[in-house]
Amino acid sequence: MPTSPAHTAGGSSSDTTEPILLELVDEHGTTIGTEEKLAAHQAPGKLHRAFSVFLFDEQGRLLLQRRALGKYHSPGVWSNTCCGHPYPGEAPFTAAARRTYEELGISPSLLAEAGTVSYHHPDPASGLVEREYNHLFVGMAQASPVPDPDEVGETVFVTPDELAARHASVPFSAWFMTVLDAARPSIRELTGPSGGW
Repeated sequence: MPTSPAHTAGGSSSDTTEPILLELVDEHGTTIGTEEKLAAHQAPGKLHRAFSVFLFDEQGRLLLQRRALGKYHSPGVWSNTCCGHPYPGEAPFTAAARRTYEELGISPSLLAEAGTVSYHHPDPASGLVEREYNHLFVGMAQASPVPDPDEVGETVFVTPDELAARHASVPFSAWFMTVLDAARPSIRELTGPSGGW
């Protein structure tokens, strides 16, 4: 199964990595075809299936990651625990659990669906576009992350107040607040009223 390239888009002419295909969907989330990953993200963007994971520790703190500097899209910015794209035909839940382990070396527990959200967010730095039908998941991180350095630059657990301070002072992914706000009802169910989410 192909893996996401950690190098910049294009690679060398001797690159034999299989192209990574994304599942294109309509506005209702029904699959309508596939598209190569980079092509799907080029302006104006093609609506495709994605997922976003939010994991919390026992204290109700959210696990954030800073995307590795070698990522072709949104390198070096902070974002939610894990996000990505299912392979065509792969269940979003399966993809979310798989990529969380591949990127962070942890298997989420109590992982639950938290709805879907669609958005269209250009990334000014790269010129690419996130036009996604995003499946949201919330769960627990009951082990310390062991990040893959090709995917993740660093990680941190934050309270709501710490997130607000960080969000005001360092770059975050264009989609972060959209997916966080959409997942908040399920996050509150998981963390309880005292969590502040």
